[in-house]
Amino acid sequence: MSIELIFLKKAIEDKNFVSFFYEGKSYKKVKPLKINESLVKCDVGSFEIGKIRKLTILKDRF
Repeated sequence: MSIELIFLKKAIEDKNFVSFFYEGKSYKKVKPLKINESLVKCDVGSFEIGKIRKLTILKDRF
């Protein structure tokens, strides 16, 4: 289990926003909604967990 997956599960449970880099593009203040196998569904789209870099859990909640 990757560290990104563990942090994303915790962010979904606590309803925290996240920021990360995905394929060279920066995403800020994203709502993670649920995890399916190797994908995380967010309010701005779906992302492969293996391609997420520099994941940050924000203190802001939704």
